[in-house]
Amino acid sequence: MSQSQVKTAVITGAAGGIGKELARRLAERQLNLVLVDLKEEALKTVIEELGLNESNSLAVAADVSKEEDVQNYVNKAVEKFGTIDYFANNAGIEGPTGLLEEQSVKALDLVYSVNVRGVFLGLHYIIPVMKKQQSGAILNTSSLAGLMGAPGMSPYIMSKHAVIGLTRVAANEVASFGIRVNAVLPGTINTRMMRQIESNSGNANSFKEANEAATPLGRYGEPQEVAAVMNFLLSEEASFVTASLYTVDGGMMGQ
Repeated sequence: MSQSQVKTAVITGAAGGIGKELARRLAERQLNLVLVDLKEEALKTVIEELGLNESNSLAVAADVSKEEDVQNYVNKAVEKFGTIDYFANNAGIEGPTGLLEEQSVKALDLVYSVNVRGVFLGLHYIIPVMKKQQSGAILNTSSLAGLMGAPGMSPYIMSKHAVIGLTRVAANEVASFGIRVNAVLPGTINTRMMRQIESNSGNANSFKEANEAATPLGRYGEPQEVAAVMNFLLSEEASFVTASLYTVDGGMMGQ
């Protein structure tokens, strides 16, 4: 297969637990990978761990809340590989915890800048690339928090509801161009973010036990289990799937 025939995927939040496992899955499919995260060194570590090289990967340090950074990672992806076939709009932060009256506007703006503005900007700059080729698949990372409410996490929960709205709007706007847009909604997953949320709860062990008890499968999920669903949605196996929300939550939402 010539380099021009190899498909290219962009992953934001690629140095994190779920992002790295998705990169691993896509690397196994021999895709070109453009890995995006805040720190280039962390991305280079992922590239080395996955056995990638300069011919099939590109690390781009970017703050997804900054328009110039998003435009830069899209431009660099197209300059190096010619096009973008798959986009995992995955970067996100949890933000601080606290009751509504305790949360600051600064905290709200911080979470929204990454989780909503960052997702919007990714769509804004990658959709035109995919429209030109009349094909593509986009996957936004929301959360089980995008379907429910929970005390103490209003900025995060608001932001993940917004990602679902963006997913549905985008899917309807680009379907006629052969572009699919879906969202994955992880539940409680063994990642750095979950460790931080546990810590913020005030009693990490009790928080973890309560979440495991509330999950029909009785445990946290693993990053690779989320990545497996993401890999499906970013493939031709999901060629008739768009505007869909895929929960990966051990059955929590189905109760």
